[in-house]
Amino acid sequence: MRAPGPWGRRAACARQNLGGAAPHARARTLPRATPPSITATTGRAPGGGAGLHLDSFWLLLGLKMAITAATVVAASKFVERAGPFLGAMVATLPVSAGPAYIFLAAEHGAAFVEKGSVASLAANAAIFLYIALYTRLAQRCGLAVSVGAPLVLWTGAAALIVNVDWTFAGALAFNVGAFAISFLATRPFRARAVPPPPRGRWWDVPFRALLVAALVGAVVMLGRAFGPQAAGVAAYAPVVMVSLGLILQPRIGGGGAAAVLSHALVGLVGFGAATAMLHLTVVPLGAVASLSLALAVSVGWNLGLVLWRRRMAREG
Repeated sequence: MRAPGPWGRRAACARQNLGGAAPHARARTLPRATPPSITATTGRAPGGGAGLHLDSFWLLLGLKMAITAATVVAASKFVERAGPFLGAMVATLPVSAGPAYIFLAAEHGAAFVEKGSVASLAANAAIFLYIALYTRLAQRCGLAVSVGAPLVLWTGAAALIVNVDWTFAGALAFNVGAFAISFLATRPFRARAVPPPPRGRWWDVPFRALLVAALVGAVVMLGRAFGPQAAGVAAYAPVVMVSLGLILQPRIGGGGAAAVLSHALVGLVGFGAATAMLHLTVVPLGAVASLSLALAVSVGWNLGLVLWRRRMAREG
């Protein structure tokens, strides 16, 4: 048989490309399906929007639980050694709300944080009322009533806060009014000395840490399922104040625990100022800068109160 010429070889190549090789070429041009494991771990929506990694949520939740538990245990130990005022200054640092807002900013963005922080500011005022009622009840009631009744009050206030379309000015006015009432109601208890606690048991510290961590986890999981206002209120649930009452009242009595929480009122003023800073700056500056400024306001306020109190003690 005669060998094909150049034109014949070109025709054969063309037939091969159109025939046997074409299905493979078409297969290479088809879009590849994304493996289910990638979609599950990146948390990307079908439309392409990126969400928070599922692993990141559990990491931040664990971090929030650990930091809050460590701070509450440290504050309770600090109260037993350094007095109620310094313990209250430690307890009113944003150890619970701070990690919550890091999570909210990472998952939902600046606009969500801006809206949620207004509800958080209103929830801060509800903590003033919680403290005022606790200090009154702790003088003559047992632990269950002293902690439970203020918690019912805060829960009712939180339900109202979630269902109100708060303005920044309205939330700020609520704080001013609640602080004035609470500060006057707790004035007799701030001068009380804390009695020495009984000797600690080996399981005291682990029990305190687990108790606080469980409270934090419950609050975050409940707040996660709802919108920005509910999330903002949940972030400011009185986890630290409830935990301090549960830990301190059995150890140093209702009067000593009331002294600590009544001192916390002035620390919560800085907490409210930090929340206001977050609300005003999160959209123009971004979450990282805004959260950093809010932290600086809270820490700076409490540190200023400690220095002012020491100066007054030296002059007195």
